[in-house]
Amino acid sequence: MTSIQYLKRLVGLFLGLSLCTTAALAQEKPFRPEAGKFPPLEKALSYRGELVFVDHANRRGSVRVQGSGMFFRNDPHPFAMLPYGIVRYHGAPADLRDIPLGTVLHVRAFLPPDPKVSPVPVFPINNRMMDGNHNRGAGTAPAENHVLLLEDEPSHCQREGKVWKLKEVDLKNRGGMIVATCEPKQGGDGKAIEEKMTFDAATRIWRGRECIGIEDLIAEKIWPAEGKKTLGGQTVLMGITWKPTPDGVFTRFHISDIWLDDAAMQRSANNQTEVHKAFIRSRWMPAWIDAVEYGKFGRAKVTATLFGGMNASLYADFKQGSPAQMNSVEMTLKHTHGAYGPAHMASGGLILDITKRTGEVPLGSSGIQIRFETDLIIEGIRPSRIVRVSPAKWPQVEVPREEYLNDPSSEERFPTPAIFPKY
Repeated sequence: MTSIQYLKRLVGLFLGLSLCTTAALAQEKPFRPEAGKFPPLEKALSYRGELVFVDHANRRGSVRVQGSGMFFRNDPHPFAMLPYGIVRYHGAPADLRDIPLGTVLHVRAFLPPDPKVSPVPVFPINNRMMDGNHNRGAGTAPAENHVLLLEDEPSHCQREGKVWKLKEVDLKNRGGMIVATCEPKQGGDGKAIEEKMTFDAATRIWRGRECIGIEDLIAEKIWPAEGKKTLGGQTVLMGITWKPTPDGVFTRFHISDIWLDDAAMQRSANNQTEVHKAFIRSRWMPAWIDAVEYGKFGRAKVTATLFGGMNASLYADFKQGSPAQMNSVEMTLKHTHGAYGPAHMASGGLILDITKRTGEVPLGSSGIQIRFETDLIIEGIRPSRIVRVSPAKWPQVEVPREEYLNDPSSEERFPTPAIFPKY
């Protein structure tokens, strides 16, 4: 082998190693959601925590993330909903404003899509591995704080096909402790870990169409007035919150609600569904723009995908050939055009077509596309931008000042994360 041939082989070897290294680094590159694409749920980080702060107008807040240390010492951790992020409460669609502070929530979240315009503080990518101090436990401040799915305990259990099984109750002065396990509804492997949770006289118990209290269960001799009773694995769904705990316990949650049967849970879900339907009809359905076909003199045909997580009756209001309005919004879903309500500067037109995606639909998407024609295309209606859409039959109302932009400043368009304190 000549020296030139040897040199060529050596260069080829180094080039191959370089390409392999580049490929490996590309695989290790952290995942971030991209504009115009719904991120896969399986790539999201899962964690659980107590809701401690909400800025509903900007779709952000803070949770106290559960870790291995003392729960009450964990700093509130900021989060922001992705534009297509879904909130569920009592097994139904919800808005952040619907969820009481103190509610324990399950979170599925990603790294910020664009850290430069994040409305919440940006953390180092490996922050979930860091231990704030020996009392907090690792994982209480993950960098993945842009949320695809935020759900309370009964919503989470229903989606995962799980239930709580009550093992034992211990009462004293109309309050006490419940021992329970969270298991698959269709039988478990017997390895579920028992969890102790508190309850008190304020705990709501839902049975069929009625709401009863601890004293009712005592009067019916279902629970004892004092002392312990085995409950035999009674199947329920529970709402879980957190409140300060005596006796130096690191982490112990509190039961706010117990649903004793499916009818009771469905009734709560129906109530929350109606709340959310009224909210969406007044604020309009969020969507993003897939494509725009420009015509002459401001005319355009717009293809948009409606976001998911809503009640089916809202999507049914979008009908082919019916009039509709479309207005641009920011990533917080605030309207960007108009000072008297979303309809003030919205583009009006007709819905030309409605198509429904077949097969599996990613979380965040409804799988429904509308094709909309307008004679007044506005700046915010561009591919990959976020909009809100309203069928003509929905009420035309004026939204409160904090829910729309009337100032082109960057502060209104991109809410500062500075409101979140540094502990």
